[in-house]
Amino acid sequence: MIKRKRNWFWGWQTLRWLLFFRSWSTIDGHIRYTIPEELNVGSVVGNLAKDLGLGLGEISDRKLRISSEAGKQYFRVDLDKGELVVSDRIDRETLCEQSASCLLPLQLVVEGPLEFFHADIEVQDINDHSPSFLTNERVLKIAESTATGARFPLESAVDPDVGSNSLKSYILSKNECFSVKVKNLDDGRKVPELILEKSLDREKLDVHELLLTAVDGGNPARSGTLQITVIVLDINDNFPVFEKTVYKISVNENSPKGTSFIKFKATDMDEGTNGEIRYSLGEHTSNVVSSLFEINANTGEMILKGELDYENTATYRIDVVAKDKGSPEMEGHCSVQVEVVDVNDNPPEIVLNSPPSPVREDAPIGTVVALISARDPDSGDNGKVSLLIPPEHPFALKLSVYDHYALVTNGVLDRESFPEYNIEVTATDAGSPPLTSKKTIPIKILDVNDNPPSFLDSFYNVYLTENNAPGSILGEVSAVDPDLGENAKISYSILDSKMQEVSVSSYVYINSDNGSIYSMHSFDYEKLKVFQIHVQAKDHGSPSLSSNVTVHVFILDQNDNVPAVIYPFAVMGSVSHQKMPRSAKAGHLVTKVTAVDADSGHNAWVSYKLVEATDASLFSVNLYTGEVRTKRAVSEQDDSSHRLLIEIKDNGEPVQSATVTVGISLEDGVHEPILDFRQHKSHEPASKSNKITFYLIVSLASVSAVSFLTFAILAVRCIRSSASRACCCVRRGDSDEYNNNPNRNLHIQLNTDGPIKYVEVLGGDMLSQSQSFRSCLSPVSEFSDFTFVKPSSTTDFKEMINVLDASLPDSAWTFESQQSLDF
Repeated sequence: MIKRKRNWFWGWQTLRWLLFFRSWSTIDGHIRYTIPEELNVGSVVGNLAKDLGLGLGEISDRKLRISSEAGKQYFRVDLDKGELVVSDRIDRETLCEQSASCLLPLQLVVEGPLEFFHADIEVQDINDHSPSFLTNERVLKIAESTATGARFPLESAVDPDVGSNSLKSYILSKNECFSVKVKNLDDGRKVPELILEKSLDREKLDVHELLLTAVDGGNPARSGTLQITVIVLDINDNFPVFEKTVYKISVNENSPKGTSFIKFKATDMDEGTNGEIRYSLGEHTSNVVSSLFEINANTGEMILKGELDYENTATYRIDVVAKDKGSPEMEGHCSVQVEVVDVNDNPPEIVLNSPPSPVREDAPIGTVVALISARDPDSGDNGKVSLLIPPEHPFALKLSVYDHYALVTNGVLDRESFPEYNIEVTATDAGSPPLTSKKTIPIKILDVNDNPPSFLDSFYNVYLTENNAPGSILGEVSAVDPDLGENAKISYSILDSKMQEVSVSSYVYINSDNGSIYSMHSFDYEKLKVFQIHVQAKDHGSPSLSSNVTVHVFILDQNDNVPAVIYPFAVMGSVSHQKMPRSAKAGHLVTKVTAVDADSGHNAWVSYKLVEATDASLFSVNLYTGEVRTKRAVSEQDDSSHRLLIEIKDNGEPVQSATVTVGISLEDGVHEPILDFRQHKSHEPASKSNKITFYLIVSLASVSAVSFLTFAILAVRCIRSSASRACCCVRRGDSDEYNNNPNRNLHIQLNTDGPIKYVEVLGGDMLSQSQSFRSCLSPVSEFSDFTFVKPSSTTDFKEMINVLDASLPDSAWTFESQQSLDF
């Protein structure tokens, strides 16, 4: 029967609380639910999806969850239904003790983007505890001489419930000598006092058995009982009396052990041993209080013997007893309320509500990186916390609700400069002195393709010896990209351009992976001396970025051409015949051998040597000019016919050489040196000789005209640029031969050690050594070095000029009026 009534009671209570629980409200954007304690696990608290304004699919996709913090979790989120449900037993008395209001705060977090919500769960009390006494029995010793109306404080019952469910009244079993009255203390406690209504007579009854019942205000009411045994004594009829019945004191939580904070004083009207008093803690003092406080039995001084902690317990209520030494003993009672004063002894705690997300380096300002909160168990200003981060980082803290912050971007990010940040968050409370704590939050920066490849040099010079083997490596270019991964992977290619009306890609090939450039053909310096390659480096980012660089390829000359004899003219295997008078003296110019070499530089320098002669004592050949002269005067005894074999060598490595055979006839009556350009008539028809002579004259005239035009242009430009500080100089050797012999072999040579600094125009006559024209370019030229060396024809010379014009800006060809002529 009792079990059935109990089931009915709990069913009614559950229905009542469910009706009350369904009411919820949103205050200032925060959700608040009200539930009774002791709800079954799995009970629904409320529909979070609806109350937060989120769809069922959205809360699952955005991972709605309760922020993880230290402590027991009483609730969980049902992502399928969007409901907040109970996950563990909720005992209001364990959570909030005797507090009138019991709130459980919840922090809710959703991702993508990160958002933070706050919910308060109010736990309502149910009458699930009965009033109880610390002991089941209390023994009182009362002298028979005790006057009526005397009060004897009893142990108060304890009911963990609050409000109407808490302790309401006491009921004493029927007795003609005693009654009970309730004394309401300032702290809300209801202390029962046993009142003597009628004088005791030990001879009639020496022991009284009483039953004290404590009843709460629940419906139905719950109760607890205390068995009281009153022993009637025949002696010592005065009990000690304290100055106050209730003492209130405050003690700092950091007070050291041994601190004396109060001294009790009680008086006893009896004399002798009946008036001697000893002090002690109440009989039913808890172990916790006994471990923290003690009282001197003789002086009544209360001393701290343990360490106080405001965060654990803020208030202690202690019963103090004063007993005399009479027989029977008489005792007086008082209580002391100890308020623990909070001091700032707890540093604030930084809580990372969500792990920091990696951030793209192009993330806009205000991007949320992490959610952070702070808490401090101290009270008042000691518990107020502020968060700061160093100002030099491109991040900021943005306050959201209460002590919750969002870490957001606050500046431009550059992964190449700072691939990762370690943000040190400092939490400081408002206590005096303030306490701080720090927490480092690592933030990784994700790479984007924001850097094009960069070549190590602004331009490249490549030098290649002619007659190279196809497939040989010319050189390599190299670029770097500070990005990561595919954004930093580089491919090289040759931009399409024309060289001699042919695509440059048909001449060279580039390895797309390492930038190595290879030749696809063998080059001939006499046909091609310099060309340019435009190389592009492109990364693999999306979108990809690229940069270009120019590679100047210079073909270097090899000594691969044999000197060619221009004069005296002779068909292969034939002998050139010359005449000289028998009256010739020593030093007489017999003839002059002239040879040219299609190579350039040192490879084109030729020397002449007489290797075989009919009479070596009569003739000699000048090593440098090729002039054949007599070493002595001709005598009558000399033969009339002589044969000379002359070798022409160049200055290359290995040496190339050619020979020419000259036949000399000594005749009487010849008075002038004969330079017979028509000696070959004996071997060729007259018409062919005339044509060759005509062609030679036309060629010499053309070369002379081009040379004159070139020098005229250079001189005009030098005059126009007279304001420049750079030099412009012209130097030529042997002006007479220059004026008298316009048929010249010219070549232009540019310095090749660094940016172009000067141009040399070199030339050689058919009958004299080479002369030079040297002009200094403006030093502001920032182009690569290249060299033009002795074109083999007028057409080649024009091509060189065209290449030079295409390679340099007009300013690079500006000459000053300052010039020097050295004849």
